[in-house]
Amino acid sequence: MTPCKNLLSTNAFNKTNATLCALLFFCLTLHIPLLAQNYDSLIHLDGYQTKIYYSNGTNERAKTMAIRCDKVLQFYKKQIEFEPSVTLLILSPQDWSKYTSFPVYGMPHYNDKKTLIVASEDNDFWKSFIPPISQLPKKLADQITSTYSNKSGGLTMQAFFDLLAIHELGHAYHSQGKLTMQRKWMSELFANILLHTYIAENEPDLLPALTIFPKMVVAGGKSEFKFTNLKDLETNYNEIGQKYPKNYGWYQCRWHIAAGNIYDAGKIETFKKLWVTLQSQIEILDDASFASLLTKNVHQSVADVLLKWDE
Repeated sequence: MTPCKNLLSTNAFNKTNATLCALLFFCLTLHIPLLAQNYDSLIHLDGYQTKIYYSNGTNERAKTMAIRCDKVLQFYKKQIEFEPSVTLLILSPQDWSKYTSFPVYGMPHYNDKKTLIVASEDNDFWKSFIPPISQLPKKLADQITSTYSNKSGGLTMQAFFDLLAIHELGHAYHSQGKLTMQRKWMSELFANILLHTYIAENEPDLLPALTIFPKMVVAGGKSEFKFTNLKDLETNYNEIGQKYPKNYGWYQCRWHIAAGNIYDAGKIETFKKLWVTLQSQIEILDDASFASLLTKNVHQSVADVLLKWDE
Protein backbone atom coordinates (compact mmCIF):
# COMPACT_ATOMS: atom_id res chain seq x y z
CA MET A 1 0.00 0.00 0.00
CA THR A 2 1.42 3.38 -1.01
CA PRO A 3 1.62 6.34 1.39
CA CYS A 4 -1.17 8.04 -0.56
CA LYS A 5 -3.35 4.99 -0.12
CA ASN A 6 -2.65 5.01 3.61
CA LEU A 7 -3.69 8.63 3.81
CA LEU A 8 -6.95 8.09 2.02
CA SER A 9 -7.86 5.29 4.37
CA THR A 10 -7.97 7.88 7.17
CA ASN A 11 -11.67 8.60 7.66
CA ALA A 12 -11.14 12.20 8.68
CA PHE A 13 -9.34 13.00 5.45
CA ASN A 14 -11.43 10.82 3.17
CA LYS A 15 -14.78 12.16 4.28
CA THR A 16 -13.90 15.80 4.90
CA ASN A 17 -10.91 17.03 2.95
CA ALA A 18 -11.69 15.15 -0.28
CA THR A 19 -15.23 16.54 -0.27
CA LEU A 20 -13.96 20.05 0.36
CA CYS A 21 -11.48 19.62 -2.49
CA ALA A 22 -14.37 18.62 -4.73
CA LEU A 23 -16.39 21.67 -3.69
CA LEU A 24 -13.41 23.87 -4.41
CA PHE A 25 -12.87 22.58 -7.93
CA PHE A 26 -16.57 22.78 -8.81
CA CYS A 27 -16.86 26.35 -7.56
CA LEU A 28 -13.87 27.34 -9.65
CA THR A 29 -16.10 26.76 -12.68
CA LEU A 30 -18.88 29.02 -11.42
CA HIS A 31 -19.32 32.77 -11.85
CA ILE A 32 -20.58 34.34 -8.60
CA PRO A 33 -22.45 37.68 -8.89
CA LEU A 34 -20.42 40.79 -8.06
CA LEU A 35 -22.04 42.83 -5.31
CA ALA A 36 -20.15 46.13 -5.37
CA GLN A 37 -19.76 47.84 -8.74
CA ASN A 38 -16.74 49.94 -7.73
CA TYR A 39 -13.68 49.43 -5.58
CA ASP A 40 -13.82 52.56 -3.42
CA SER A 41 -13.09 50.69 -0.19
CA LEU A 42 -10.07 48.91 -1.71
CA ILE A 43 -6.56 50.10 -2.54
CA HIS A 44 -5.37 50.05 -6.15
CA LEU A 45 -1.89 48.60 -6.64
CA ASP A 46 -0.05 50.66 -9.23
CA GLY A 47 2.90 49.61 -11.33
CA TYR A 48 1.75 46.18 -12.50
CA GLN A 49 0.20 44.90 -15.69
CA THR A 50 -2.54 43.03 -13.82
CA LYS A 51 -5.26 45.23 -12.37
CA ILE A 52 -5.01 44.65 -8.63
CA TYR A 53 -7.27 45.94 -5.85
CA TYR A 54 -6.67 44.86 -2.28
CA SER A 55 -7.94 45.31 1.26
CA ASN A 56 -6.12 47.57 3.67
CA GLY A 57 -3.21 45.87 5.42
CA THR A 58 -2.49 43.31 2.68
CA ASN A 59 -0.01 45.26 0.56
CA GLU A 60 2.79 42.69 0.62
CA ARG A 61 0.50 39.82 -0.36
CA ALA A 62 -0.96 41.95 -3.14
CA LYS A 63 2.53 42.64 -4.50
CA THR A 64 3.43 38.94 -4.42
CA MET A 65 0.30 37.97 -6.34
CA ALA A 66 0.68 40.85 -8.78
CA ILE A 67 4.23 39.78 -9.60
CA ARG A 68 3.13 36.19 -10.22
CA CYS A 69 0.11 37.15 -12.35
CA ASP A 70 2.26 39.49 -14.42
CA LYS A 71 4.81 36.71 -14.92
CA VAL A 72 2.07 34.37 -16.11
CA LEU A 73 0.77 36.96 -18.59
CA GLN A 74 4.27 37.78 -19.84
CA PHE A 75 5.24 34.13 -20.14
CA TYR A 76 2.22 33.17 -22.22
CA LYS A 77 2.31 36.37 -24.27
CA LYS A 78 5.65 35.13 -25.61
CA GLN A 79 4.24 31.66 -26.27
CA ILE A 80 0.86 32.40 -27.87
CA GLU A 81 0.82 36.18 -28.48
CA PHE A 82 -2.33 36.67 -26.45
CA GLU A 83 -3.19 37.92 -22.99
CA PRO A 84 -6.59 38.16 -21.29
CA SER A 85 -7.91 41.11 -19.32
CA VAL A 86 -8.27 40.21 -15.64
CA THR A 87 -8.90 42.24 -12.49
CA LEU A 88 -7.79 40.64 -9.23
CA LEU A 89 -9.48 41.49 -5.93
CA ILE A 90 -7.53 40.42 -2.83
CA LEU A 91 -10.03 40.68 0.00
CA SER A 92 -10.00 40.61 3.78
CA PRO A 93 -12.86 38.87 5.62
CA GLN A 94 -14.39 42.31 6.23
CA ASP A 95 -14.40 43.21 2.52
CA TRP A 96 -15.37 39.77 1.19
CA SER A 97 -19.11 40.21 1.60
CA LYS A 98 -18.98 43.64 -0.07
CA TYR A 99 -17.73 42.26 -3.37
CA THR A 100 -19.07 38.73 -3.70
CA SER A 101 -22.15 36.77 -2.69
CA PHE A 102 -20.15 33.56 -2.28
CA PRO A 103 -20.59 32.60 1.39
CA VAL A 104 -17.27 30.80 2.04
CA TYR A 105 -14.33 33.11 2.71
CA GLY A 106 -11.22 31.78 1.01
CA MET A 107 -12.79 30.19 -2.07
CA PRO A 108 -11.16 31.68 -5.22
CA HIS A 109 -13.72 32.39 -7.93
CA TYR A 110 -14.69 34.56 -10.88
CA ASN A 111 -17.83 36.64 -10.86
CA ASP A 112 -18.00 38.13 -14.35
CA LYS A 113 -15.39 36.23 -16.42
CA LYS A 114 -12.87 39.03 -15.87
CA THR A 115 -12.82 39.67 -12.11
CA LEU A 116 -11.08 37.09 -9.95
CA ILE A 117 -11.61 37.15 -6.17
CA VAL A 118 -9.18 35.62 -3.67
CA ALA A 119 -8.66 35.83 0.08
CA SER A 120 -5.96 37.99 1.61
CA GLU A 121 -5.25 35.82 4.64
CA ASP A 122 -5.29 32.31 6.04
CA ASN A 123 -8.75 31.12 6.98
CA ASP A 124 -10.81 28.23 8.31
CA PHE A 125 -11.66 27.01 4.82
CA TRP A 126 -8.00 26.64 3.87
CA LYS A 127 -7.21 25.04 7.22
CA SER A 128 -9.96 22.46 6.68
CA PHE A 129 -7.81 20.88 3.94
CA ILE A 130 -4.99 20.01 6.33
CA PRO A 131 -4.96 16.23 6.95
CA PRO A 132 -4.55 14.71 10.45
CA ILE A 133 -0.76 14.65 10.56
CA SER A 134 -0.58 12.40 13.61
CA GLN A 135 -2.44 9.65 11.74
CA LEU A 136 -0.16 9.64 8.69
CA PRO A 137 2.95 7.59 7.92
CA LYS A 138 6.00 9.60 9.02
CA LYS A 139 7.41 9.99 5.50
CA LEU A 140 4.18 11.45 4.15
CA ALA A 141 3.62 13.58 7.26
CA ASP A 142 7.09 15.05 6.79
CA GLN A 143 6.35 15.76 3.13
CA ILE A 144 3.14 17.59 3.94
CA THR A 145 4.77 19.50 6.79
CA SER A 146 7.67 20.65 4.62
CA THR A 147 5.38 21.61 1.73
CA TYR A 148 2.60 23.40 3.57
CA SER A 149 4.33 25.00 6.59
CA ASN A 150 4.15 28.73 7.26
CA LYS A 151 6.86 30.93 8.76
CA SER A 152 5.74 30.18 12.33
CA GLY A 153 5.93 26.43 11.80
CA GLY A 154 2.21 25.83 11.50
CA LEU A 155 0.41 24.28 8.55
CA THR A 156 -1.41 26.34 5.94
CA MET A 157 -2.85 25.62 2.51
CA GLN A 158 -2.11 29.14 1.29
CA ALA A 159 0.54 27.93 -1.16
CA PHE A 160 -1.99 25.64 -2.83
CA PHE A 161 -4.75 28.24 -3.02
CA ASP A 162 -2.44 30.94 -4.35
CA LEU A 163 -1.62 28.71 -7.32
CA LEU A 164 -5.29 28.18 -8.12
CA ALA A 165 -5.42 31.79 -9.23
CA ILE A 166 -3.35 30.66 -12.23
CA HIS A 167 -5.91 27.91 -12.95
CA GLU A 168 -8.52 30.66 -13.07
CA LEU A 169 -6.35 32.69 -15.42
CA GLY A 170 -6.44 29.63 -17.65
CA HIS A 171 -10.20 29.96 -17.95
CA ALA A 172 -9.79 33.62 -18.87
CA TYR A 173 -7.39 32.62 -21.63
CA HIS A 174 -9.72 30.16 -23.34
CA SER A 175 -12.84 32.27 -22.76
CA GLN A 176 -11.44 35.57 -23.97
CA GLY A 177 -9.31 33.88 -26.61
CA LYS A 178 -12.51 32.44 -28.08
CA LEU A 179 -11.26 28.87 -28.15
CA THR A 180 -13.74 26.14 -28.98
CA MET A 181 -13.13 23.77 -26.09
CA GLN A 182 -15.08 20.86 -27.63
CA ARG A 183 -15.81 19.30 -24.21
CA LYS A 184 -16.40 20.49 -20.65
CA TRP A 185 -13.55 18.28 -19.49
CA MET A 186 -11.20 19.93 -21.97
CA SER A 187 -11.95 23.35 -20.46
CA GLU A 188 -10.74 22.10 -17.09
CA LEU A 189 -7.83 20.12 -18.49
CA PHE A 190 -6.73 23.20 -20.45
CA ALA A 191 -6.68 25.37 -17.32
CA ASN A 192 -4.67 22.73 -15.47
CA ILE A 193 -2.20 22.36 -18.34
CA LEU A 194 -1.70 26.13 -18.35
CA LEU A 195 -1.16 26.11 -14.58
CA HIS A 196 1.18 23.12 -14.48
CA THR A 197 3.19 24.31 -17.48
CA TYR A 198 3.78 27.75 -16.01
CA ILE A 199 4.88 26.37 -12.64
CA ALA A 200 7.13 23.71 -14.18
CA GLU A 201 8.78 26.22 -16.50
CA ASN A 202 9.11 29.14 -14.10
CA GLU A 203 8.66 28.12 -10.45
CA PRO A 204 9.37 24.37 -10.26
CA ASP A 205 9.99 24.53 -6.51
CA LEU A 206 6.21 24.96 -6.15
CA LEU A 207 5.31 21.71 -7.90
CA PRO A 208 4.89 19.76 -4.62
CA ALA A 209 2.37 22.31 -3.34
CA LEU A 210 0.46 21.92 -6.57
CA THR A 211 0.43 18.14 -6.93
CA ILE A 212 0.29 16.40 -3.56
CA PHE A 213 -3.45 16.57 -2.95
CA PRO A 214 -4.63 15.50 -6.42
CA LYS A 215 -2.37 12.46 -6.26
CA MET A 216 -3.69 11.49 -2.83
CA VAL A 217 -7.31 11.76 -3.93
CA VAL A 218 -6.83 9.67 -7.08
CA ALA A 219 -4.86 7.06 -5.14
CA GLY A 220 -8.04 6.32 -3.19
CA GLY A 221 -9.65 4.66 -6.20
CA LYS A 222 -13.03 5.19 -7.86
CA SER A 223 -15.19 2.32 -6.61
CA GLU A 224 -17.35 4.59 -4.46
CA PHE A 225 -18.28 6.96 -7.29
CA LYS A 226 -21.46 6.85 -9.36
CA PHE A 227 -19.89 8.56 -12.38
CA THR A 228 -16.41 7.76 -13.63
CA ASN A 229 -16.16 8.10 -17.42
CA LEU A 230 -15.95 11.24 -19.52
CA LYS A 231 -19.32 10.75 -21.21
CA ASP A 232 -20.95 10.67 -17.77
CA LEU A 233 -19.26 13.96 -17.01
CA GLU A 234 -20.41 15.65 -20.21
CA THR A 235 -24.01 14.50 -19.78
CA ASN A 236 -24.33 15.10 -16.05
CA TYR A 237 -21.87 17.91 -15.40
CA ASN A 238 -24.06 20.12 -13.19
CA GLU A 239 -25.65 17.18 -11.39
CA ILE A 240 -22.27 15.71 -10.53
CA GLY A 241 -20.95 19.02 -9.23
CA GLN A 242 -24.02 19.83 -7.16
CA LYS A 243 -25.12 16.42 -5.91
CA TYR A 244 -21.87 14.45 -5.97
CA PRO A 245 -19.11 16.98 -5.19
CA LYS A 246 -16.59 14.39 -4.08
CA ASN A 247 -17.15 12.53 -7.36
CA TYR A 248 -16.55 15.78 -9.26
CA GLY A 249 -13.38 16.39 -7.27
CA TRP A 250 -12.08 12.99 -8.36
CA TYR A 251 -12.53 14.04 -12.00
CA GLN A 252 -10.69 17.30 -11.36
CA CYS A 253 -7.81 15.52 -9.68
CA ARG A 254 -7.55 13.12 -12.62
CA TRP A 255 -7.33 16.08 -14.99
CA HIS A 256 -4.66 17.73 -12.92
CA ILE A 257 -2.50 14.61 -12.84
CA ALA A 258 -3.04 14.31 -16.60
CA ALA A 259 -1.84 17.89 -17.02
CA GLY A 260 1.40 17.00 -15.25
CA ASN A 261 1.89 13.95 -17.45
CA ILE A 262 1.17 16.01 -20.56
CA TYR A 263 3.77 18.58 -19.63
CA ASP A 264 6.34 15.90 -18.86
CA ALA A 265 5.73 14.30 -22.25
CA GLY A 266 5.76 17.36 -24.48
CA LYS A 267 6.80 20.41 -22.43
CA ILE A 268 5.65 23.91 -23.47
CA GLU A 269 5.18 22.95 -27.12
CA THR A 270 2.16 20.83 -26.20
CA PHE A 271 0.33 23.79 -24.71
CA LYS A 272 1.14 25.97 -27.69
CA LYS A 273 -0.16 23.36 -30.12
CA LEU A 274 -3.30 22.84 -28.03
CA TRP A 275 -3.99 26.59 -28.09
CA VAL A 276 -3.71 26.79 -31.88
CA THR A 277 -5.79 23.64 -32.39
CA LEU A 278 -8.68 24.70 -30.15
CA GLN A 279 -8.64 28.17 -31.65
CA SER A 280 -8.83 26.94 -35.23
CA GLN A 281 -11.14 23.91 -34.86
CA ILE A 282 -14.56 25.56 -34.57
CA GLU A 283 -16.78 22.65 -35.61
CA ILE A 284 -17.68 20.30 -32.75
CA LEU A 285 -16.21 16.85 -33.36
CA ASP A 286 -17.24 13.38 -32.24
CA ASP A 287 -14.93 11.54 -29.85
CA ALA A 288 -13.06 9.61 -32.52
CA SER A 289 -12.42 12.70 -34.62
CA PHE A 290 -11.47 14.76 -31.59
CA ALA A 291 -8.96 12.15 -30.40
CA SER A 292 -7.51 11.96 -33.91
CA LEU A 293 -7.17 15.75 -34.05
CA LEU A 294 -5.38 15.85 -30.69
CA THR A 295 -3.03 13.04 -31.72
CA LYS A 296 -2.15 14.63 -35.04
CA ASN A 297 -2.05 18.32 -34.11
CA VAL A 298 -1.19 18.41 -30.39
CA HIS A 299 0.36 15.37 -28.66
CA GLN A 300 -0.54 11.75 -28.03
CA SER A 301 -0.57 12.40 -24.27
CA VAL A 302 -3.49 14.82 -24.68
CA ALA A 303 -5.44 12.41 -26.87
CA ASP A 304 -4.80 9.67 -24.30
CA VAL A 305 -6.88 11.55 -21.72
CA LEU A 306 -9.84 10.64 -23.94
CA LEU A 307 -8.59 7.34 -25.34
CA LYS A 308 -7.26 5.80 -22.13
CA TRP A 309 -9.45 7.37 -19.47
CA ASP A 310 -11.01 4.09 -18.37
CA GLU A 311 -7.81 2.04 -18.32
